[in-house]
Amino acid sequence: MIFKLVLFTGLVFVSCCEMERSGETGFLEGSISIGPICPVETDPPDPQCLPTAETYKAYPVGVWTTDGTRKIALINPALDGTYKTELASGNYLFILESKQNSIGSSNLPAEVSVIPENKTILNIVIDTGIR
Repeated sequence: MIFKLVLFTGLVFVSCCEMERSGETGFLEGSISIGPICPVETDPPDPQCLPTAETYKAYPVGVWTTDGTRKIALINPALDGTYKTELASGNYLFILESKQNSIGSSNLPAEVSVIPENKTILNIVIDTGIR
């Protein structure tokens, strides 16, 4: 019985490793919208009220295993908020890792499935709560 358990565990481990080595990856892309930055927004936006690199760093979005036990990556968007990252196929949990002043809201946490050789889109909206 112990031999069968060890053999089964070994087969599961080998198949998991084979999946990682097989190159089965997909792409996750989208945008992160953070705002408002200023109490009164104008159209067109005041350049001082647009998100900066520091703004995105203040609202980090982490990519975690679905059980929340292991961090896989941190989303690093461009200055316009867009991002694109390659991930192994599977399910992931996206979490806003810190909230500023505990106000505002977001559409996170969100669970997303990445499919091999496909593009998955996740647009993230973070409301700062500034009014």
